[in-house]
Order: sequence, then structure tokens, then C-alpha cells
Amino acid sequence: MINYIWLFFIVSSVVISLFNNRIDDVFRAILSSCEQAVTISIGLIGIMAFWLGLMKIAEASGLLRVLAKALSPVIRFLFPDIPKNHPVQADITMNVSANALGLGNAATPFGIKAMEGLQELNQNDKKTASDAMCTFLTINTAGVQLIPVTAVAILASLKAENPTDIIVPTIITTLSALIIGVLFVKCLIKWRPEPAKRKGKS
Repeated sequence: MINYIWLFFIVSSVVISLFNNRIDDVFRAILSSCEQAVTISIGLIGIMAFWLGLMKIAEASGLLRVLAKALSPVIRFLFPDIPKNHPVQADITMNVSANALGLGNAATPFGIKAMEGLQELNQNDKKTASDAMCTFLTINTAGVQLIPVTAVAILASLKAENPTDIIVPTIITTLSALIIGVLFVKCLIKWRPEPAKRKGKS
């Protein structure tokens, strides 16, 4: 559906520009945007390679497993249905850690693996998301970022005076989104009608 929406925007802009005799402006804007996209992408390569390399080292050295163990009380509180020391806890922690560092692309594989593990533990109809899956999706969507690497890199590539000024507002907004989202999910889980509750727990 999103492809059709973008196609509509592109076609309609070209048609309207033809009627207004401004087709040259449209093509100049397209060329300028393409050039800017390439510039931004190249500027991101170095910083993304640096942070992805750090994450890979942390994963290979076992640092992320240590972090997962340290965060296990929080994970247990947020995901009471997950069995203790289950591997999915480490996947959730690595996903949250990657998001916290602003590495959305690095977080995706961990997020997919974590959701697959949660689906295996799903006691409901497999077509219905479990409490843990809903909670994880909320946390992942909130995307708490302590270091918004990608945003800072984009601002720096666009010659912003103080690209790091975005860090504090980002922490506040994403943390607020996380707290509100988790509270909302927990309230829905607690207050939903009895027949909708799961028949058993892991």
C-alpha cells in the first residue's frame, strides 16, 4: 500500500508541475535530493561502521551476555512469562542495547530473533500476540536512545552547528515514550476481560 501512496505523490507532483509549467523545478529538486542523499549516506558509513564494530566486539567478547545478566531483573519484571535464563532474554537485551546506541540497523536482527523466541513461548493461538510479544513490541517501538548516533551523524553531515544538542531531548522523549507505552500495555494486560486472558503461563 505504501508503494502506491508514494507512486501517487510522484505522479501527481509531475502532473501538477506540467500544468503549472514548473517541470524544470521538479527535476532540479530531484537531482538535488539525490545528491544530498548520497552525501548523507557516505557521511554515515564511517560512524555506522565504528559503532557496529563495537557491537560486534561486545557480542564476541561476551560483554552483551554480561549486560543481559545484569539487566535480567528488569527483563524478568517486564516479561514475567519468560522462563528464567531463557536465551530470548539475551536477544531482548541486545536489541534494546543496540537501539539505545542509536543503531537501528544493528538492532533489527536481534529484534527478529527475540520475537521468534517469544513466538515459541507463545501459549496463545499462534496468530495472536502474547503479553510478552506486545510488551517487547512497545519497548522496541519506543526505541530508547542514550546515544542517537544516526541522528547526530546526519546533523553533522548537514553542517549543523551543534549536532549533539539533540542528545538530551532524544533521551527525554524516548524515555517518556517507553514509560508511557509500558504502563499502557501493562494496564491493558491487567484490565482486559477474563476470557481473553491466556490459559497458561510459561
